[in-house]
Amino acid sequence: MSQALSSLARLTLRQLRQLASDLGVSLYSRKSKDELVEAISTRNPNAPAAAGAPEGAQSLRTIEADLLPAPRPTAETRVVFLPRDPQWAFVFWEISEPDRQKALRSGATQLCLRLADVTGLEGGATHPHTLQEVPVDAHATEWYLPVPLSDRDYRVELGYRQPAGGWFCLATSSVARVPALHPSEQILDQFVPFTLEANPGSAGSTPLPSPVDDAGYNNLHERLYQTATVRWKRFGRGSEAFHELEEEGVGTVGGVGLNPSGIGLWASGRNESGAGGVAPRQRAFWLVADAELIVYGATDPSARLLIGEEEVPLSSDGTFRIQVPFRDGQQVYPIQAIAADGEQKRNITLSFERTTPEDNSNPSSQAVAEWF
Repeated sequence: MSQALSSLARLTLRQLRQLASDLGVSLYSRKSKDELVEAISTRNPNAPAAAGAPEGAQSLRTIEADLLPAPRPTAETRVVFLPRDPQWAFVFWEISEPDRQKALRSGATQLCLRLADVTGLEGGATHPHTLQEVPVDAHATEWYLPVPLSDRDYRVELGYRQPAGGWFCLATSSVARVPALHPSEQILDQFVPFTLEANPGSAGSTPLPSPVDDAGYNNLHERLYQTATVRWKRFGRGSEAFHELEEEGVGTVGGVGLNPSGIGLWASGRNESGAGGVAPRQRAFWLVADAELIVYGATDPSARLLIGEEEVPLSSDGTFRIQVPFRDGQQVYPIQAIAADGEQKRNITLSFERTTPEDNSNPSSQAVAEWF
């Protein structure tokens, strides 16, 4: 009985009215769909209709047998490759029944996914010795694949493995780029010269020039880092320092020699006697400089990230970036990522140390006029 009700519920209101008319249900045109289903279900499915039904009326089972099954979309063989993160990719596919039968008739034994590295190649070529074959369940329609290397281009091929090492290809995905595991080291900053002498909002101020695409700026960060990490050379004292400067080639600057005291002959416009030909001037000079530390990385977006005892929020893609002061002394950052279920953990400890060997700086508020 319940099966008959389920079959009637799938019919449209028009079909139910036609069926009620054939079964001789009175006032069928005024009934709702639920009332029609109940009225039709109370009729004897094997009887043509109730007493007084028109001659030639069909039974319920006969009418249901004449109804055509609902059309189903025809499956198309395809495979889609979607990188999930730098280490995993998601693959889903469909196989049409004709293609499946054709593969089975050819002797197919195992459904497999083949992951190929195609970085920098065209025309369907792959890098040698990079093909990874993963057997999958015959009735599966999706799978997670481990990615061998991040920051590469990959393509997935769906097919059946055949006896004697044969391969029956069903479909090939488009090429997709797997993201890098670490943030890019390429620096694209452009530096704009500016001045603190004029107020940008004052009238008659000169607008800042547009950034210049100079190749010399691209490696500025690297040059600053190399300069900052070079070990300070310790010179001797007195005449030892003078001889070391001569050996380093610093004895002459632009053709001007250094005297035994290490001061140029015409430094600051003064001669050896100390009397200069330039009138003394007065200026309030100042300098400020400091450094900041940036700690960045990425993990699973659903994980919990801790730096020390503090929890750090993650962005939607699992990346994080914190910017902290970098003062003299040692700084230690123990970083730990905990999976959402608490079963897996990853950790790394970063240690930094800063020293300021010389500090002759002062802010503008403490600048004092000096004669020079």
